[in-house]
Formats: sequence, C-alpha cells, structure tokens
Amino acid sequence: MSLDNLWKIVSLFGMLSILSIGGGNTVVPEMHRQAVSYGWLDGKQFADLFAIAQAAPGPSVLLVSLVGYKAGGEGLGGIIGALLATIAMVAPAGLLVYFTARFWTAAKEAPWRRAIEVGFAPLTVGLVLASGVIVAKSADHGYREWALTAVATIIFTATKINPLIVVGIAGVIGWLGWLGPVPM
Repeated sequence: MSLDNLWKIVSLFGMLSILSIGGGNTVVPEMHRQAVSYGWLDGKQFADLFAIAQAAPGPSVLLVSLVGYKAGGEGLGGIIGALLATIAMVAPAGLLVYFTARFWTAAKEAPWRRAIEVGFAPLTVGLVLASGVIVAKSADHGYREWALTAVATIIFTATKINPLIVVGIAGVIGWLGWLGPVPM
C-alpha cells in the first residue's frame, strides 16, 4: 500500500468525520463519490458494503471500516486501511464532540443554542435522505428492485413493523430470485 493511498484514506475519513453532523450515514453520499472516484470500489460494491454494515450488529460506522479495507487492498494492507479509516472517522468527531459538549453545557440558557438545534434537524434529515438515494441508485437497477425499495420505505415510515421483519422478507424475495437471476 502506497503512502499516497494511506493519505487519501486518512484525509477522506478525517474530513467526513467532521462533516458527519447527525451520524455517519449523513456522509454516505460523499463517501460513495470519493471511494468510487479513487477506484477503491464500484457503486455496486459500495451498496453491498452498505447493506452488510447496516445488517451487522453494532455501530453504522462499520461501513467506514469496510471501505477502508477495500481501499487498503488485500491482506495486511486491507487491515491497515480499515484501522486507519476507522480511527480517522472516529477521532476528529470524538474530540470535536467532547469540546463542543463542554461549551454547549455552559451555554444552556443562550437563545442561539435553541436556534442551532432547530436548524440542524432538517439538515440531518436531508443528509440521511441523500444517503438513501445514493445507495438505492447503486443497488437498484430495474423496476422490480425500485418497487421493493419504495414499498420497504413506505412500510418503514408509515408503520411500526419491526424493520428486521421487512429486511428479512426483502432478503427472502431476493433469495428466491423474484427480482431477477440469483447470483452464484
């Protein structure tokens, strides 16, 4: 693994760390754009890694480790890439949150504090929505896949059905090949 590639991993995820207002999923579109432009993976691979990261237990920052692994290459390079990407994604935001929380607590009665809290809510919703669109565009290729994504989205937003049930049903539909040929 080259030093240039290591620098790309650290700088990309360090920058995304600071921009991830509302959580790691808010920077998925930029992560996708950069990872594909660097040639670390293609859009389909990114969508697959996103699905794995969301299905696995634990924090959603797992996507960062998976993309870092792909960026680092095979073997030891992949492990180094995963570790660097994860540290670069967690450390800057963690330090920023620590110092901001100290300041935020001291300003609990300031009128601008409420304005900032209200302003960040729609920003975060928009960033998460953009992430969903990017992943859907990378993963969905036909009208049946788009229809399944739309139905799942409606169920997620309009009902209180456990998302694991919806994901499980969608997985069975894909496994049965109802959306197209089953890859071998």
